[in-house]
Amino acid sequence: MPPVVLALRRLPQPRLTGLGAGLFASAVMLTLGFLDRLLLDGSPVVYGLLFLPVSALTALWVRAADLVTAPIGVPIAFAVGVVPIAGGTGGFGGQAMAVVTALAVHAGWLYGGTLVAGLIASVRKVREMGRRQHLVRTAAAAASASAGAPAGASSGEAPGAGGRGPASGRTPRRRPVA
Repeated sequence: MPPVVLALRRLPQPRLTGLGAGLFASAVMLTLGFLDRLLLDGSPVVYGLLFLPVSALTALWVRAADLVTAPIGVPIAFAVGVVPIAGGTGGFGGQAMAVVTALAVHAGWLYGGTLVAGLIASVRKVREMGRRQHLVRTAAAAASASAGAPAGASSGEAPGAGGRGPASGRTPRRRPVA
């Protein structure tokens, strides 16, 4: 296998809920925003470049049932993390205007990270749907193969048991009461 694939397999494989993925991305981006402000005086290019892998990790680590939340939570995380590097002065109003301006000026990074998260989530969803279809086909093929065999031939049931009752090890189905 290529070394890149081996390196990716060594990464942790957490499965975050939708809320957990959003909180993860927001906390990481806020931390990166503060570090960027402290070390690099709020460089938006560095912040944008760091946003892309956070977007990818968020989309990779969200569980399959919550895949739709990855492209939603990532832009919110970008907005949360841009607060320290926005550089607003003059109280709440000045800070809010600086954040809105930073979001408008650096929309390319925002769209890029959202696109990364959306593409990864879409690919994961398509693969999950393919896996489910494969399981359904496999189960249907196994069921039709066992249904075509005479009673008791494939599972060791007693002849004449018909797959029900104590000889088969399964309990008979009950009919619903009207």
